[in-house]
Amino acid sequence: MPVSTKGWTTKQKTQHYVNVYAPTAVAEMKKYQIPASITLAQGILESGMGQSTLARKANNHFGIKCHKGWRGKKIYHDDDKKGECFRVYKNPLDSYRDHSLFLKDRRRYAFLFELKRTNYTGWAKGLKKAGYATDPKYAKKLIRLIEEYRLYRFDSKRKFKKEASTPVVLKKGSIHKVKKGDTLYSISKKYNVSIEVLQTENNLKNKTIYIGQKLTIPNSN
Repeated sequence: MPVSTKGWTTKQKTQHYVNVYAPTAVAEMKKYQIPASITLAQGILESGMGQSTLARKANNHFGIKCHKGWRGKKIYHDDDKKGECFRVYKNPLDSYRDHSLFLKDRRRYAFLFELKRTNYTGWAKGLKKAGYATDPKYAKKLIRLIEEYRLYRFDSKRKFKKEASTPVVLKKGSIHKVKKGDTLYSISKKYNVSIEVLQTENNLKNKTIYIGQKLTIPNSN
């Protein structure tokens, strides 16, 4: 089951989304040469940080419509028009793979693959130019997300080697009861989870913890 984000701030929800799906975006970048920053920004924007109706009911994180040739399950949802047909996926990772294929296999996006992987502004503007979205501010929104959350760090070769791993989806895991000598850093190392994830999972506004406090430790599938 997905982690509940009820009561979280937009920033916490967004950072949690990045923590969960960055490895998947990086893996897709390695295979299809689409900047991970672009994939993540699109996922955040299109899925409402994973909380949109399409994301929750259809695992569709990129708002990809049925189009001709789609043989999978379908869901109908109001978008530019009433009751439009959207693709349904078994899990979010299938949505990420279909997003890569959607861009790679369509001629109107071919010019994007001539850009450098680190040129996220070119990709953002190119997606808008190619008609990926009807929102006139689509490119600016992607760029803002990339820069505000430093998503561009996932596009570099050096960071890529460090971040690339098997795609993960977080779920509720064990409970750690804070004891004397514990710090958020020591707990993160013990369970191999980032400090940022611990903060968002437990709605911590800073790194302060106290003896006896119970912290939820997310596990990865």
